[in-house]
Amino acid sequence: MTAAAPMSDNADAAQRDGVTRKGTILVVDDDRLVLATLVHGLTQAGYEVIDADNGDDAILLAREHRPDLALLDIRMEGKSGFDVAEYLRDYCQMPFMFLSAFADEATLAQVKALGAVAYLVKPLDIREIVPAVESAFAGIAARRATAAPASPSVAAPLQLDTTVALAVGVLMHRYSLPRATALERLERMAQRENRSLCEEAERVLQAVELLSLPSAS
Repeated sequence: MTAAAPMSDNADAAQRDGVTRKGTILVVDDDRLVLATLVHGLTQAGYEVIDADNGDDAILLAREHRPDLALLDIRMEGKSGFDVAEYLRDYCQMPFMFLSAFADEATLAQVKALGAVAYLVKPLDIREIVPAVESAFAGIAARRATAAPASPSVAAPLQLDTTVALAVGVLMHRYSLPRATALERLERMAQRENRSLCEEAERVLQAVELLSLPSAS
């Protein structure tokens, strides 16, 4: 676990630097190079970042610092990203998103069941991750403002339904596309078939399930 500065110290440092932090993110990955890249990129994008290289430390840091969002690798020694996500959901009511090199049917099913706000497929440039994080924060802000009158111009363009986010991840993995391009492709597919975006996303996920079935003998 990388030692994280106390939240008050981070806030004071941000004020001294004239930086307004957008929110706090817990980043968890057992690959130290990936972890360092994520921490640096998200910090440069204006987020306060707490990092851990294993699931046990991630849970401890989440309980201590209560970040706004967690970005989780899935396959790690000890507690997996799925284990951490389940704890964050059940005991911290904390939103989370996954960053993984896997896009098989079983992984997608578990991501969906856990209720991740996004699913990104490695390898990804930090420039692909920051928009997804911003989308997640837009969704968090929208949920916190449910008492306010609905306004379609606020955050709506950035928010993705969980099913849509999963389908975008599948297309990114299948065609080696950036996130924005994968979303555009999904939108074009939906328009061509005269389906809603969610309906087309569900169709993509069903196709993944069919492809994963054993071949008929």
